[in-house]
Amino acid sequence: MNSSQLLHGKRALVFGAGGSVGAAVASEFAAEGAEVYLCGRSAKGLDEVKRSIRDAGGSAHAVMVDALDGAAVQKCVDEIARTAGSIDIEFNVVAPRVEAYGGGKSAVDVTIDEYMVAVSTMVKSPIITALAVARHMMKQRSGVIIGVTGSTARGHTVGGTSIGVAFGALETFLENLAFELGPQGVRAVCLRVTANADSNAIRSIARSYNITAEEMAANLASQNFLKTPMRIADTAKAAALIASDRFGRLTGTVVNTSSGAGMD
Repeated sequence: MNSSQLLHGKRALVFGAGGSVGAAVASEFAAEGAEVYLCGRSAKGLDEVKRSIRDAGGSAHAVMVDALDGAAVQKCVDEIARTAGSIDIEFNVVAPRVEAYGGGKSAVDVTIDEYMVAVSTMVKSPIITALAVARHMMKQRSGVIIGVTGSTARGHTVGGTSIGVAFGALETFLENLAFELGPQGVRAVCLRVTANADSNAIRSIARSYNITAEEMAANLASQNFLKTPMRIADTAKAAALIASDRFGRLTGTVVNTSSGAGMD
């Protein structure tokens, strides 16, 4: 590591690190000098990411935890804080399967249970993890909490209502959290993206619309201003910038990197 790296000397927790986006963000954090704790439920997936980061010269640890279990997360975070000495960054990209929340269905065809799946995963987990790390960040009077939403938080797309409800709730939570934690030097920021064309999720999203992943990626690209698909690396680089001290005055807001797919 060297002091020119964006996250030199930082300790970062990434929940959902076994997925394609979480792995990319964790790898970017490590490449920028952070010591990364990979949190998730799949030992195999976490170990693969850990090995990749270490092979590239980075520092990573795999931590098995269910990010929907509040008590387990708090215990996990407390132990990391005790051994690491601080928690500087928390990033959560935990998400349910597209089929589980009725992705691709019109708003009136989504069942109430499917609506609740999106809320009980993509809102519940970030709240659990944010509160767990906030208790330590407040004591050290520093840190940044980053959540992820998508263009459907503001855009209007048939088939995106159920997940859009969850995204909107998460953005509101993070804005209010930033307001309350600001006096203790803790930031909270939401990163709004659009579906990454090279992510694992794109195939599930495509299936929900009965089209191929390539067609889905092209369709998404056509809806943004730049007319090019967003990729995992774009999300990872944006997250690293937000987490860095260079963006140390950024809090209580949504960083919209959807290329215009979701307007503010």
